[in-house]
Amino acid sequence: MKENEKIAVFWFRRDLRLHDNAGLYAAAAGDHEILPLFIFDENILEELPADDARVNFIYDSLEKLQSKLSETQAGFCIRKGNPLDVLKKLATTVNIAAIHTNRDYEPYARKRDKSVSDWAKSEGIIFNRYKDQVIFEPQEVLKDDGDPYVVYTPFKNKWLERFQPSEHQPYPEVTSDAFVKTTEEFPSKEELGFEESEIKVPDYHLDVVATYKDTRNFPAKDGTSRLGPHLRFGTVGIRTLVQKVKDEEGTFLSELIWREFFMQILYHFPKVVNNNFREKYDAVPWRNNKEEFKKWCEGNTGYPMVDAGMRELNNTGYMHNRVRMITAGFLCKHLLIDWRWGEAYFAEKLLDYELAANNGNWQWAAGTGCDAAPYFRVFNPTTQIDKFDKQREYLDTWVPEYQSANYPEPMVEHKMARERAINTYKEALNS
Repeated sequence: MKENEKIAVFWFRRDLRLHDNAGLYAAAAGDHEILPLFIFDENILEELPADDARVNFIYDSLEKLQSKLSETQAGFCIRKGNPLDVLKKLATTVNIAAIHTNRDYEPYARKRDKSVSDWAKSEGIIFNRYKDQVIFEPQEVLKDDGDPYVVYTPFKNKWLERFQPSEHQPYPEVTSDAFVKTTEEFPSKEELGFEESEIKVPDYHLDVVATYKDTRNFPAKDGTSRLGPHLRFGTVGIRTLVQKVKDEEGTFLSELIWREFFMQILYHFPKVVNNNFREKYDAVPWRNNKEEFKKWCEGNTGYPMVDAGMRELNNTGYMHNRVRMITAGFLCKHLLIDWRWGEAYFAEKLLDYELAANNGNWQWAAGTGCDAAPYFRVFNPTTQIDKFDKQREYLDTWVPEYQSANYPEPMVEHKMARERAINTYKEALNS
């Protein structure tokens, strides 16, 4: 990089790829060479352990990108700290003409980007944000009267009505020669204060799409794509994905639309982060028994399907979606423990944790959210085994002792717990 030469910063965040990256492609079309920046945000890191598997995945993904960029002596600027402080300091060492980044719709991200935007404006630096992690942004799929949708099916119908494949083609890959040449060293995990995780994020695979509708509910089958973390951190682009699956049977595409549905709920109703979407459920008197919650977390409830799911989560950072519904429903309905406790535990453990989807699905399970399961719908965890794990393969993997004397008795009797939950909710809603 020549001294005082103007450069454009591309701030990577949830978009760890050079292909199908809207903001990066726009930056490459500009007048300046690109300095690729990634900031390990201490506001987020302070709540995570040093060996967090997701942070390891981010680092490893950046390292792969670094090896591509180094072909032309380009390379990443990796920093750790408060994003605004990092950018202010960077601006004292390089001549930044513009900062490009892709939009993020979560409450913290919007607040962070507003502070960066205000600072950039005061410094005469252009700050451009682009639509990248969604097909439609929260303001793009609305009811005819301009209000946001709070029920999934009409949202999905409007989404499909608006979707024109030709308008959502993947962006071409940005080649390494678009980037500033640098002598900066790529830091080690140790230098950044990270430790190696025993849990690894598996590669995603789309060969399941054609049979997804038939296999997705059976946790013993490898019938899901493992896309979650890759979508969350942007190692694959949403346009690339949608173009690949749009002509298949629609169940898989529906899951991608659910993702955008929950994102727009979080955007339009940010109160859901800490509060029930439907305020009348504030009256539900949760039992919140700490010992019972501990048994649920550890997978020692005496209900094999619940325990299998929790042990899978604790050991791998993953839980099959059908089992997520069963474990969440059990916590909220059988134990009458506040969904926020379960939501926080999943947030700590899930490799594919994403605030909007995690919050939306937990509120769905508790009956407190938009388009939620009714409060009187209480899954029977035992009959779910015969429906979705008839051969007991999933149970044998994660709860091998479930038929032995070493396995605990059910911590609560289903019939009693079901009636208790329904009566508790009913009384609270009618009070």
